[in-house]
Amino acid sequence: LTHTALLELSAFDRPLLQQLCAVAPGTYAHSIMVGTLAEAAAQAIGSDALLCRVAGYYHDIGKMNRPDFFVENQRQENVHGRLSPSLSALIIIAHVRDGIEMAREHRLPAEIRAIIAEHHGTTLISYFYHQALTDNSGSECSPAGLEARFRYPGPKPQTSESAIVMLADSVEAAARCIDKPDQENLQALIISIVRGKIEDGQLDGCPLTFHDVNMISDAFL
Repeated sequence: LTHTALLELSAFDRPLLQQLCAVAPGTYAHSIMVGTLAEAAAQAIGSDALLCRVAGYYHDIGKMNRPDFFVENQRQENVHGRLSPSLSALIIIAHVRDGIEMAREHRLPAEIRAIIAEHHGTTLISYFYHQALTDNSGSECSPAGLEARFRYPGPKPQTSESAIVMLADSVEAAARCIDKPDQENLQALIISIVRGKIEDGQLDGCPLTFHDVNMISDAFL
């Protein structure tokens, strides 16, 4: 993988990025922002900033198969209202597998394919999981094996660049949804998301230190 190859992949006239913009414009806008955040965070800790930016552009290409099932592309009805939580989770989880397949078809570098595969780690899709718990007679006790069905299959991030894209993805998506995105609220949001990833063990496989994580958070802000 060379920086020249990465620069070529970062051009907005690349067919895959043009297709993403046409088919899933909300995801495209999200991905460009994730690339920008990830690049700044990587620069702050001395990781490969260009790889982070380009991987951010491509990390969600798998959403093109079913763009209307992702909130950033929805204009009116939320189609998940007609589905069970389990089916919704399956569709959401599938975008990672679909992205890996698209990346192979378009011969994206192995480093970018790895980030696509790892950018959700084994994260819990909490919204649909709690919806499933509510449907289960409102019980807060999870039936055996239920939580595993609402987690991405992994693997967890294995490199600092992969972890940065994971964090940038979560921060960008959450930041778009807060009512008052001022500095104080954004800082609290970033701290909450990063702490949640650490406590869930999502960063256990990568070489980031706590000092790195603090600098990444500052760069996001």
